[in-house]
Amino acid sequence: MSWLVLICAGFFEVAGVLGMTWIGQKKRLQGWLTLCIGFPISLGLLSYAMETIPLGVAYAVWTGIGTVGSALLGIIVYKESASYKRVMYLSMIVIAVIGLRLITS
Repeated sequence: MSWLVLICAGFFEVAGVLGMTWIGQKKRLQGWLTLCIGFPISLGLLSYAMETIPLGVAYAVWTGIGTVGSALLGIIVYKESASYKRVMYLSMIVIAVIGLRLITS
């Protein structure tokens, strides 16, 4: 259950980042609402997940989901570069997160 909560925390982190992007695009109200809802929920869920998942693992997985999710959002929605190097390094983050999950009970 904690791992599912941690994954949800990562998705809410991506929502917070999306809110920051919208603020930068002058979508102020929508951006601030998304940011002010996404990040607190993300941090609350992360805190809950860390009750059973070790801090270092939980934080690494949370930031990994946020990093990969935000980068994919940029590639898919905002047409940012999808160079093979970028995709390769994002894949390495995903592999590392999966590895952390496999070695953590």
